[in-house]
Amino acid sequence: AAGPADERVETRVAGLSPGQPVTLRAVAADDRGCLFQSCAHYRADSRGELHLGRDASHGGDYTGVEPMGLFWSLAPAGMEKPYQRLGPRSTGAPMKGEVLVHEGHSPPGAMPGPVVAKAEVQRLFTAPGVRRIRLKEGVVRGSLFLPPGDGPFPGVIDMYGDEGGLIEFRSSLLATHGFAALSLPYFDFEDLPRVMKELKLEYFEEAARFLQRHPKVKGPGVGVIGTGKGAELALSMITFLPEVVAAVSISGCSSNTVADLHYGEMTLPGLRFDMNKVTVSDTGVFDIFEALDDPTNPANSSCVIPIEKAEGHFLLVVGEDDRMWKSSLYAELAIRRLRQHGKENFELLSYPGAGHRIDPPSTPFCHVAMDRVLGVPVLGGGESKAHAQAQEHSWGKIQEFLHLHLG
Repeated sequence: AAGPADERVETRVAGLSPGQPVTLRAVAADDRGCLFQSCAHYRADSRGELHLGRDASHGGDYTGVEPMGLFWSLAPAGMEKPYQRLGPRSTGAPMKGEVLVHEGHSPPGAMPGPVVAKAEVQRLFTAPGVRRIRLKEGVVRGSLFLPPGDGPFPGVIDMYGDEGGLIEFRSSLLATHGFAALSLPYFDFEDLPRVMKELKLEYFEEAARFLQRHPKVKGPGVGVIGTGKGAELALSMITFLPEVVAAVSISGCSSNTVADLHYGEMTLPGLRFDMNKVTVSDTGVFDIFEALDDPTNPANSSCVIPIEKAEGHFLLVVGEDDRMWKSSLYAELAIRRLRQHGKENFELLSYPGAGHRIDPPSTPFCHVAMDRVLGVPVLGGGESKAHAQAQEHSWGKIQEFLHLHLG
């Protein structure tokens, strides 16, 4: 009934009549009270039992054998605003949900039949003994999550994209798996700049040095994991900062984008978005896939991150159906650049059918999500089942990669 948020839930139903049709529903609310739900159609076996790890769904929000389908297909309920993302604001409290069994098959959005059984589920983002330390260290802000025990532990800096603020749930899950993880915001948090106009790499250098010198952190180097803009910053950190020896780039760009990045006398200009290349669907969904300046245009060569200078190792994670931007192409460009300089210090995980934001396992899939900066729904791409599989597979591979290169 309670377990880590990135692990599978075992769901079984007993006491039905043989072959009985039922609808399983999951219901959860986020910290603002917005309701999310999902449903799937099953039939009991000859013993009147069901096991989601073995039995296939025949309809509803997904089909096939999907042990965690009810969780990754959670979406805003009919009366809620669409395009909202279900994710924890705080990692201290578990995310609570309920799984219900209803008589008969009822389609998504319809009134389900009578409830014959239900159980509460708790998804924990912080394992017992994990410590969360709020950080005000020089200019650096954020939260440091330390695993239980004496350590020392491999150290990882964790960053998200241009939504800004402090996003902690991946860091707390990394600490659950034995990493000292620093969740690092870089704008729109406490006394950091409100908007991402320009960035100084010295801020990220200070964070890397703080983590590297922490008595609970195993040296000599630290790792970094980032999504979107955070991925691109991860590439810049491993390129210019000797403290960083392993970088995980999830849906990143191989050039600097949007905000100019300064480091001492050096400046990497940011590729710009051309809003004239944005298309809007009849339902008001923004497609920004073609809007970013072309990094292969020679006029934009000064924006390219010179990753061939990096001594460490890269793990590039991309969804081949990312509609936010061309992350498959950007990974290709990064690999081509490394190979041109005789380097093979990279791994690529490329997932057909996966969209932009590849999070830890069972994080609900969002084909379209409300953009916090633009305030409009933006197409992220992907297909729910393929995206869910990408999240599960990549999470294990990311941990393997970080353990391998951070000891």
